[in-house]
Amino acid sequence: MVLKSAEKNQAGYGMLVLSGPSGSGKTTLVKRLLMTVPDLRFAISHTTRKRRPGETSGVDYHFVDKHEFKSMIDTRAFLEWARVHGQYYGTSWAALKPPGEEDGTLILDLDVQGAESVRERLPGSMSVFIMPPSLRELRRRLMDREPEWTDAMEKRLVAAKKEMSVHGAFDFVVVNDVLENALTALIHIACAVRQLTPLQSERVKAILGKKP
Repeated sequence: MVLKSAEKNQAGYGMLVLSGPSGSGKTTLVKRLLMTVPDLRFAISHTTRKRRPGETSGVDYHFVDKHEFKSMIDTRAFLEWARVHGQYYGTSWAALKPPGEEDGTLILDLDVQGAESVRERLPGSMSVFIMPPSLRELRRRLMDREPEWTDAMEKRLVAAKKEMSVHGAFDFVVVNDVLENALTALIHIACAVRQLTPLQSERVKAILGKKP
């Protein structure tokens, strides 16, 4: 069954959206979070960008060409999608609830545009913005990816500043200065999501329905 409302989403599992600029360490934190906290599931997005070394299709992303991606747009298969740095990224409705998986907390790794779309369409979700400790450190992290500073990297830094300016729209902000500290904060947030009142309603009903 495809979920298309906040009420349906909140009936079975929590949804935690993580976003942040390129170089914030978001992808690394998501991977560590999934390895650390039980009952977390990752919503695998679609993208048209090329696969990077060490990435696996169907695990990190569903890697597709632009023709297939646009066909999915036409059939309204996406909860959210955006064009970022010349490539397309999107989360399909089907990724929210694979067959037989209804419990736990769903993790979405999205850009700022995608996070905004999810907040609008599924207001029951919780969101976290991953913030770098400084612009100087962000620049250093971006430089670590390339042998020299390029115009494309400068554009990413400008885009990052713009993305960071909308951090106030998120429920939580985690500054990734020390990876382990940022991970600890995310672990607490992910665990707290499971305690949201709508997610505990069935359990509470069972407690109240039992005879003393």
